[in-house]
Amino acid sequence: MILDYWTLFGFLAQFVFFLRFFVQWLFSEKEKKSVIPMSFWYLSIIGSIMILIYAIKRADIVFMTGQFLALFIYVRNIMLRRKEVV
Repeated sequence: MILDYWTLFGFLAQFVFFLRFFVQWLFSEKEKKSVIPMSFWYLSIIGSIMILIYAIKRADIVFMTGQFLALFIYVRNIMLRRKEVV
């Protein structure tokens, strides 16, 4: 099986999206409680945009819709977190 560049990009996008869970787990283990660091939300946005690009290239309406809508949630969580700091 020969992988084209878009398939490789899709795997990279999935890996970036997976990293958010890994980062969240590491922070939680360090704090000994469930923690969602800001990097989780930033990785969510980056991974989601990458998967959205891949879905657009593949013309997959299911992934396009899911990733597009999820972006609003990720951005909103960042906005809420920034309010906490002020």
